Amino acid sequence: MPEQPPTLFRRGRLIRIAAALVVLLAVAGYLVVQYEGGGRRAPRCTVVSAAGDGATYEMSIQQAVNAATISAVGTTRGMPERAVTIALATALQESGLRNIRHGDRDSLGLFQQRPSQGWGTAEQIMDPVYSAGKFYEHLDKVPGYSRLPLTVAAQRVQRSGFPQAYAKHEPDAALLAAALTGQAAATFSCEAGTPNPDTAPGDPAKVRQALARDFGRDVLPRTEAAGAEAGDDKAAEAKRTVRVPVTGVTAEGGSKQRGWELAHWAVAHAAELRIERVSYAGREWNATDSGHNWSEPKTGDAPDEVQIVTGQ
Repeated sequence: MPEQPPTLFRRGRLIRIAAALVVLLAVAGYLVVQYEGGGRRAPRCTVVSAAGDGATYEMSIQQAVNAATISAVGTTRGMPERAVTIALATALQESGLRNIRHGDRDSLGLFQQRPSQGWGTAEQIMDPVYSAGKFYEHLDKVPGYSRLPLTVAAQRVQRSGFPQAYAKHEPDAALLAAALTGQAAATFSCEAGTPNPDTAPGDPAKVRQALARDFGRDVLPRTEAAGAEAGDDKAAEAKRTVRVPVTGVTAEGGSKQRGWELAHWAVAHAAELRIERVSYAGREWNATDSGHNWSEPKTGDAPDEVQIVTGQ
């Protein structure tokens, strides 16, 4: 057998080394996502099935933030829960619910949309609110999308080279959509992680801005949107509280579903916005509780508003 030329041997060795480096970088990236400094597991968010069948789905804090934004943009546009399920399954396949700055050719963001294909500028596509809105805009033009198989509906928007890949994400996406649209009450919770003493306290104004960004300006009454402090100087906690009314809602599911949608959104954004507590319909999520689940329901509380209390 003739000897392998030295140049080919060196080239093959370099290819093997490069492949090993790619694997090591992927593992390192995974560990960075999964663990905080000091070897502690990074905080996670969990959604559980309201059907009592034991189904759950776990994700990182950043994935939860992106999922909550995708859901909020959809419901604000009047899209049904099925549309949110399709959008979440698509983002799970395309980016793993991460707002990434790379992809096939010039693909970017949560849905891997391409500036060269008319989806918008790179800066626009990297805005989760914009990219989710563009996905729903295209989905809404698909005749009968809510009755189509998820893979078909998603493919008519995305034009993917692997259309069947969306199917494997449908169960998790449906679980997420039920929680984040508020259809399944008290089914979404997040761990708070270790408090950082150097982090600035929560700012109610930033919570209001994020609510308006994802749900539109009409989500808050004018006084809340402006951050009015009338009467709030009586107590320090009142100044840290954002109250979001849910009475009179005529959207799909009514005010109760809207309340749980807002409450779950706030929990998803708790780490990012330094939210300490979220209360709705006699139940509370508290960032300092070890289980980080919703408390047992209390009687006598009217479900007329969601209260979001920022940390000190």
